[in-house]
Amino acid sequence: MSDDNSGAFQVGGRPLHERLTADLPAFVDLVLKEVTARIPAYGLLPGEQLAGDITHVIEQNLRAFTAVLRTKSLPRQAELDHLRESAARRAEEGIPIDVVLTAYHIGIEVVWESLTPEVRPTEVADVLAVNALALRYLELVTPAVGAGYLDERQTMFDDERSSRYTLLTALLDGTPVDAAASRAGLRLPPCYLVLALSVDAHPDEAAQGVDPAVAGRRKLRRLRVELERQVRDPVLSSLTPEGGLALLPCPKAVEELTARDWARLERIVSDVGRAAGAEVTVGACAADPGGVTAAAALAQDVLYVALNFRRPPGTYRLDDVLLEYQMSRPSVALDRLAAILRPIEGNDELLGTLEAYLRHGSRRPAAAELHVHPNTVDYRLRRIAELTGVDPNRIGDIGLISAALAARRTVRSR
Repeated sequence: MSDDNSGAFQVGGRPLHERLTADLPAFVDLVLKEVTARIPAYGLLPGEQLAGDITHVIEQNLRAFTAVLRTKSLPRQAELDHLRESAARRAEEGIPIDVVLTAYHIGIEVVWESLTPEVRPTEVADVLAVNALALRYLELVTPAVGAGYLDERQTMFDDERSSRYTLLTALLDGTPVDAAASRAGLRLPPCYLVLALSVDAHPDEAAQGVDPAVAGRRKLRRLRVELERQVRDPVLSSLTPEGGLALLPCPKAVEELTARDWARLERIVSDVGRAAGAEVTVGACAADPGGVTAAAALAQDVLYVALNFRRPPGTYRLDDVLLEYQMSRPSVALDRLAAILRPIEGNDELLGTLEAYLRHGSRRPAAAELHVHPNTVDYRLRRIAELTGVDPNRIGDIGLISAALAARRTVRSR
């Protein structure tokens, strides 16, 4: 377009683009002041950065908008590419995307509000045209800035995730981890809480008309976000919607962990399950970085035992499943223990009653769970004693029966 002012937008009897060009430094200061006042994140930036990069971005935005007003045409691709690069630098600096985008809008808003009091009646048509052009400008610039920012964040995220995964792999493989930790920008903690997770399905994964893969990914995202929120330092994980492994850095050495630390882990797992909208079962143990390989194997074994023996969702350590864990190990006694209950194999009533009675330690709560009369429980227990030769009411037989049940489950799961 021609640069003469015959068709220029007028405000206060003067071409608007000339006014902006002449008073650009003052407008930059005004916008910077407003941005830092309205967006706390900007106010926390170092003075050097505000006076340098941020001021440059504001000035660049105002110059670009001034050119739009002068030519009455929107920015070209080269100008949009420049804005994308600027947004990428903001991403590197860790400035939130909403802050970056809001700054562009505030810039135009502040400039316009400072000029509109000078508008004359004959310039109303120009004001409307400038408003329309400003909206089109923001409509074009906002996605360009957002794309530049998000592309850089994705690159940073991919690099960070790759570095974390390399460190996780080194810890699990038992290979030297110092170099991997350095590349990930992480300091190895005194110990890790090593978690093997099993995550139940979210109701949406089975809902009609819902893509189960999408629902599973959403569940996993919520789980990861909550896990990161609960733990101060970066979590190393290899997770799918069904579960996986996670290493939670801990500021204490293994021998310094207390019951309070393990209770906190139980609360974390509970909160993670609530955020995911699914039941979570965890096998857990603690290890220094050099012991993660063995700890991961143990945590997975504990999880397997908890699931195989139908423990309710929650957090389990080896001490919580000692008997079941031992019964899951191969031994010459395993089949013989399982054989004790062979006379009632296939009788779900007797087996269910036996498990409920041992779980509660009393006939009345067992009867309530089974929805039968306590006398029925007594009858079934006597019948079990007659068929197997071990009596659930005899204290000396209870340990043997519990071991037999554990051995039976192990044998059946082979």
